[in-house]
Amino acid sequence: MTREINLHLVSDSTGGTLHGVVKACIAQFSEVLPVEHLWNLVREKRQIDNLMKSVAEMPGPVLFTLVDDALAHYLQEKCREAGIPAIPVLQPIMNSLSEYLGLKSRSMPGLQHILNEDYFSRIDAMDYALHHDDGQRTGRSLAEADVVLLGVSRTSKTPTCLYLANRGVKAANIPLVPGIALPPEVFDLKTPLFVGLTESPARLVELRTNRLQHIGENSQTDYLEIGKVKEEVAQARQLYTRMGWPVIDVTRRSVEETAAEILTLLSRKRELEEEARAKKAAQRAAPQEQQSQS
Repeated sequence: MTREINLHLVSDSTGGTLHGVVKACIAQFSEVLPVEHLWNLVREKRQIDNLMKSVAEMPGPVLFTLVDDALAHYLQEKCREAGIPAIPVLQPIMNSLSEYLGLKSRSMPGLQHILNEDYFSRIDAMDYALHHDDGQRTGRSLAEADVVLLGVSRTSKTPTCLYLANRGVKAANIPLVPGIALPPEVFDLKTPLFVGLTESPARLVELRTNRLQHIGENSQTDYLEIGKVKEEVAQARQLYTRMGWPVIDVTRRSVEETAAEILTLLSRKRELEEEARAKKAAQRAAPQEQQSQS
C-alpha cells in the first residue's frame, strides 16, 4: 500500500542539491509517494516564519541545506516547537570536512553557482552536445569531442550526451542506421573516447512503439519488426567489437548510471594517456642526462 508524505525542502540556494539528495534517498522506499514542497533562496528568519505556516497545514519532515548556522538553528527550533523533524542534509558533511581540514567553512549560500571556469566549461559542453546531436556534424569539429557515443535508435544517446555536458564533458552522438555507412572520418579519429551503446531488441521495440504513438504514427515498419531490430543490434555489436570500442548495455540502466560508467572510462583513458606522455618525456630526457654526465 502506497503511503503519501509531505516533504518540505528548504534551501538558501536553488534547491538543486537538496532535491537530488532527497530523490536518491526516497527511491529506497518503494511504498512511499513523496509530495515535495520546495522553499528556495531562504535567507531570512521571516521566510522561515512564512514556510512554517505551510508546514503546519501540511505536516511532514523538513529537510534543509542552510549554511548560515544562525538561520539553521532558527529553523530547527521552529520545527522542534511544531513537533516536526528537521533534517540537516549538508551539516554532517560540512562538520566532518571542517574537522578534518582544520578550517571553518565560509557559510556563504550559493557558492557552487558562482560563474567560474567550470560553469562556462559546462555551457560550452552543452552547446557542443546540442550541435553534435544525432550525427548533425561529423567533420573536423568531431575531433574536439571528449566522448562520441554510437548506437541504434532509442539507445538513450541524446540524454546521455546532455547529462555528460552538464558535467563539462563534450559529447557527440552518431546514430547507427541500417544501410547507411558511418562517416569515414569517424574511423580516423584518435582523440575522443568512442563508446557503443546497446539495448535488448524487445526493449527497443517497446521504446520505438511508444515514440511513434507519441508523435501520432502507428505504421508497421522494419523499425518495429523484432527480427530486423535484432539484426540492427547484432550489426552494431559487430562494429563495436571490430573497432575495439567499449560497450554499455543500457537496457536496465538509468541515464545517470550510463554516464557514470562513461566518466569512469574517460578518466581511465586520460590516465593512460598521461602515463604514456610521462613515459615519452622520460625517454627523451634520458639521452640528454647521459650526455651531460659524460
